[in-house]
Amino acid sequence: MRPATAPAAPRLVATYFTLAGDVHPFAPDTRSPYPLEVRARAAADAGFVGLGFALDDARALLERHSAVEIRAILAAHGQVDCELEVLMDWCAEGDRREAAWRASREAWRFAEAFGAYRVKAVGDITGMTWPMDKVIADFARLCDDAAAAGCSLTVEILPTTNLDTLQVGRALIEGAGRRNGGLLLDSWHMVRGRVPMSAIAALPPGLVTHVEFDDGPLAAAADYIEETIEARCLPGDGEFPLVEFVRALDACGYRGAYGLELLSPAFRNLRPAEVARQAAEATRRVFAAAR
Repeated sequence: MRPATAPAAPRLVATYFTLAGDVHPFAPDTRSPYPLEVRARAAADAGFVGLGFALDDARALLERHSAVEIRAILAAHGQVDCELEVLMDWCAEGDRREAAWRASREAWRFAEAFGAYRVKAVGDITGMTWPMDKVIADFARLCDDAAAAGCSLTVEILPTTNLDTLQVGRALIEGAGRRNGGLLLDSWHMVRGRVPMSAIAALPPGLVTHVEFDDGPLAAAADYIEETIEARCLPGDGEFPLVEFVRALDACGYRGAYGLELLSPAFRNLRPAEVARQAAEATRRVFAAAR
């Protein structure tokens, strides 16, 4: 039985690539072809309360608008839960580390300009492992920098990084001991990583600070990365146990927003308003079944 305090309907956030248009996540330039106001209006009309921004896109928007103008557009459309993505290589060494920490300083500046209070991070996507005490220390420092900019840091569990399991993620967050640091659980990576819903339900309250929602086939493709960015579908149109996922998150005390992350050519080729409408309607149907 779900806790009585769980809200009946989710607060929805449109992650960056969901409404960015024809932008590939691994392109050299990930700026959206759509103006900010078009994306904000599409999100608002569908009932979303927040938007995501890639660092390239945030940089481009600040070249066209002042921070005051950006905040005004977001506020006029009720987009109060905004986020930036994604910080990588912060626990690496050498040139990758230097580039990552430069990017983090830029992210804090963007977060302050946009009024975004959440910045997303991932572990080492090359598959390289690092001593856990070093990763914890790096994450703690990153959280401290984020706190100085008035935002939180949520690190995503991905099977293809050094932060690949709930156990490792929990050790990271508890080891760093920072109030503005937590875990991001994406239904795609939870299913592909074969994480039991019971393990999510057993997590202590407060450990999970953000969730992303999407669907897909239970049978995984051979190329994990390609499938991850090309084959996601609307919640309820795939085979993932999304009802159980929602109930597991309710059980562990998660009460935050759900970010819709729809990565596939089918959605990149639709107008933001249509993607937002379909995504919101599909997600609400899943939550109605879960709650």
